[in-house]
Amino acid sequence: MKMNNEFFEALNLLANDKGISVDYLIEKISSAIAIAVKRDMGGTENNIVEIDPEKKRFYVAIRKNVVEEVEDPETEITLEEARKYSKRVVVGEQVEIPLETKEFGRIAAQSAKHVIRQGISEAEKEQTLKKYEDRKFEILSAPILRIDPDNGNITLEIDKTEVILPKSEQVPTEHLEEGQRIMVYVADVMASGRRPKLMISRTHPGLIKRLFETHTPEIKDGTVEIKAVSREAGSRTKIAVWSKDENVDAVGACIGPKGSRVSAIVEELGGEKIDVIRYSEVPEELIAAALSPAEVLSVSIDPEGQKTCHVIVPDHQLSLAIGNKGQNVRLAARLTGWKIDIGSASSVQAEAAGQE
Repeated sequence: MKMNNEFFEALNLLANDKGISVDYLIEKISSAIAIAVKRDMGGTENNIVEIDPEKKRFYVAIRKNVVEEVEDPETEITLEEARKYSKRVVVGEQVEIPLETKEFGRIAAQSAKHVIRQGISEAEKEQTLKKYEDRKFEILSAPILRIDPDNGNITLEIDKTEVILPKSEQVPTEHLEEGQRIMVYVADVMASGRRPKLMISRTHPGLIKRLFETHTPEIKDGTVEIKAVSREAGSRTKIAVWSKDENVDAVGACIGPKGSRVSAIVEELGGEKIDVIRYSEVPEELIAAALSPAEVLSVSIDPEGQKTCHVIVPDHQLSLAIGNKGQNVRLAARLTGWKIDIGSASSVQAEAAGQE
């Protein structure tokens, strides 16, 4: 069955306009027509639909099983009838029955129209999903279109598409305004629904990681590695960094000349405090560093506990080590993966004296 040039020209125009390959559209149209043929005209499961854009040829045929006596006219044909299409066919084989335009035109038109519409929609969805998947775990800069006064959700524009930044993913201490451009972290991509959705966040620790990668060339080229991040959005973040090059100061690289790099990140985050510490494979060293800015006298690992340790700090450093409402020790515990018990030097001396 031949289709006129307009059909293939239309496919090319659609493909170019939507950025979808002709092969993709032809594959979808062929599949839909095959289903329609089976539904409306019978035949076996392996009916033929061939669309050749180079030869501008559209060939459709149904296959039927050749039998001595027909029980199911939709899938079977007598040998006498089958011989009209193939002189050599015998009982037990399948015969190919080409469909003429007048027999198939309606089905072809309906199927093509439906599948082109559906195919374009699916192809656009797949392309959008792929584009979004490529941006997963990255940061994007986007303008604020509007802020919902009822639920506080913020609508951003990303790639000419509206994306929601939920109230739960916003930094509590930030005051954002319409028209303002902000950085967001792509935490996930949801493929469900008619259009893929970006799940974005301003509170995710990944935002910190990507911001440091953006501002620190040594991280981008792999010289410095971010080993761990713990964050309480809008308040404080701790980040542990390490360098495989002994001559590179990982902490200094992240802080930057005169603190320029970390200051730029703090400004982007609206003043959120950031502690950059040196990562160590030695638990005692890592835990002591994680409690920065507090000074640590000693770290004792509990041999019986599950990653539990006891830390001693000078008396005047105890409140600093614990932090406001326990924040400093809480972030240090998350950063290191250790449960940290903090005591002052005088309390340890008093306890030791009491045991004498």
